[in-house]
Amino acid sequence: MILLTDAAQAWGTGAFESVLKEELKSLGLNGLPLQQGLSSSSVALDDRLQVVLLSVGDDAGQILVRAGLFYTGIIAGCSCADDPGPVEEQNEYCEISVTIGKHSGKASLTLIR
Repeated sequence: MILLTDAAQAWGTGAFESVLKEELKSLGLNGLPLQQGLSSSSVALDDRLQVVLLSVGDDAGQILVRAGLFYTGIIAGCSCADDPGPVEEQNEYCEISVTIGKHSGKASLTLIR
Protein backbone atom coordinates (compact mmCIF):
# COMPACT_ATOMS: atom_id res chain seq x y z
CA MET A 1 0.00 0.00 0.00
CA ILE A 2 1.23 3.47 -0.86
CA LEU A 3 0.60 6.27 1.62
CA LEU A 4 0.86 9.92 0.62
CA THR A 5 -0.41 11.31 3.91
CA ASP A 6 1.61 14.53 3.80
CA ALA A 7 0.15 15.38 0.39
CA ALA A 8 -3.37 14.59 1.58
CA GLN A 9 -2.89 16.86 4.59
CA ALA A 10 -1.52 19.63 2.36
CA TRP A 11 -4.47 19.43 -0.07
CA GLY A 12 -6.01 22.86 -0.58
CA THR A 13 -2.89 24.73 0.55
CA GLY A 14 -0.14 26.41 -1.42
CA ALA A 15 2.28 23.71 -0.31
CA PHE A 16 0.37 20.81 -1.92
CA GLU A 17 2.36 20.61 -5.17
CA SER A 18 5.80 20.71 -3.57
CA VAL A 19 4.78 18.23 -0.85
CA LEU A 20 3.33 15.81 -3.40
CA LYS A 21 6.41 16.03 -5.62
CA GLU A 22 8.69 15.24 -2.69
CA GLU A 23 6.54 12.33 -1.54
CA LEU A 24 6.44 10.87 -5.04
CA LYS A 25 10.21 11.27 -5.43
CA SER A 26 10.75 9.51 -2.11
CA LEU A 27 8.89 6.42 -3.43
CA GLY A 28 11.70 5.86 -5.95
CA LEU A 29 12.13 2.54 -7.72
CA ASN A 30 10.20 0.62 -5.07
CA GLY A 31 6.97 2.62 -5.33
CA LEU A 32 6.93 4.12 -8.81
CA PRO A 33 6.56 2.17 -12.08
CA LEU A 34 9.90 3.43 -13.44
CA GLN A 35 11.09 0.04 -14.67
CA GLN A 36 7.81 -0.57 -16.50
CA GLY A 37 7.96 2.90 -18.08
CA LEU A 38 11.33 2.42 -19.77
CA SER A 39 11.47 3.08 -23.50
CA SER A 40 15.16 3.27 -24.44
CA SER A 41 17.06 1.40 -21.73
CA SER A 42 16.75 -1.79 -19.70
CA VAL A 43 17.36 -0.83 -16.05
CA ALA A 44 15.73 2.19 -14.38
CA LEU A 45 17.64 4.52 -12.06
CA ASP A 46 16.04 6.96 -9.64
CA ASP A 47 18.99 9.04 -8.49
CA ARG A 48 17.98 12.02 -10.69
CA LEU A 49 14.20 11.55 -10.62
CA GLN A 50 12.16 14.69 -11.31
CA VAL A 51 8.37 14.95 -10.96
CA VAL A 52 6.22 17.35 -12.98
CA LEU A 53 2.53 17.70 -12.15
CA LEU A 54 0.54 17.81 -15.39
CA SER A 55 -2.95 18.08 -13.89
CA VAL A 56 -4.46 18.16 -10.43
CA GLY A 57 -8.13 17.88 -9.50
CA ASP A 58 -10.47 16.24 -7.06
CA ASP A 59 -13.85 14.66 -6.63
CA ALA A 60 -15.81 14.01 -3.46
CA GLY A 61 -13.22 11.97 -1.58
CA GLN A 62 -10.15 11.73 -3.79
CA ILE A 63 -7.36 13.85 -5.18
CA LEU A 64 -6.69 13.05 -8.84
CA VAL A 65 -3.24 13.76 -10.27
CA ARG A 66 -1.50 13.15 -13.57
CA ALA A 67 2.28 13.43 -13.28
CA GLY A 68 5.26 13.17 -15.60
CA LEU A 69 8.39 11.43 -14.35
CA PHE A 70 11.79 12.32 -15.78
CA TYR A 71 14.53 9.87 -14.88
CA THR A 72 17.38 7.87 -16.38
CA GLY A 73 18.10 4.27 -17.19
CA ILE A 74 21.01 2.22 -18.45
CA ILE A 75 21.40 -0.57 -20.94
CA ALA A 76 22.87 -3.34 -18.85
CA GLY A 77 25.70 -5.28 -20.46
CA CYS A 78 26.95 -8.73 -19.66
CA SER A 79 29.50 -7.42 -17.13
CA CYS A 80 32.26 -9.25 -18.98
CA ALA A 81 35.76 -7.84 -18.99
CA ASP A 82 35.61 -7.46 -22.78
CA ASP A 83 32.07 -6.02 -22.91
CA PRO A 84 32.40 -3.24 -25.51
CA GLY A 85 29.25 -1.41 -24.43
CA PRO A 86 29.87 1.61 -22.22
CA VAL A 87 27.38 2.14 -19.41
CA GLU A 88 25.80 5.45 -20.39
CA GLU A 89 22.63 6.73 -18.82
CA GLN A 90 19.68 7.26 -21.14
CA ASN A 91 16.98 9.84 -20.48
CA GLU A 92 13.57 8.32 -19.76
CA TYR A 93 10.07 9.71 -19.31
CA CYS A 94 6.73 8.22 -18.35
CA GLU A 95 3.40 9.46 -17.06
CA ILE A 96 1.41 8.17 -14.12
CA SER A 97 -2.07 8.65 -12.76
CA VAL A 98 -2.24 9.05 -8.99
CA THR A 99 -5.39 8.79 -6.89
CA ILE A 100 -5.08 9.85 -3.24
CA GLY A 101 -7.74 9.45 -0.55
CA LYS A 102 -8.31 12.90 0.94
CA HIS A 103 -8.75 11.62 4.49
CA SER A 104 -6.58 8.50 4.58
CA GLY A 105 -3.71 9.40 2.26
CA LYS A 106 -3.99 5.92 0.69
CA ALA A 107 -2.86 6.18 -2.89
CA SER A 108 -2.86 4.14 -6.07
CA LEU A 109 -0.57 4.72 -9.02
CA THR A 110 -1.11 3.63 -12.59
CA LEU A 111 1.37 3.85 -15.46
CA ILE A 112 -0.25 5.76 -18.32
CA ARG A 113 2.57 5.68 -20.85
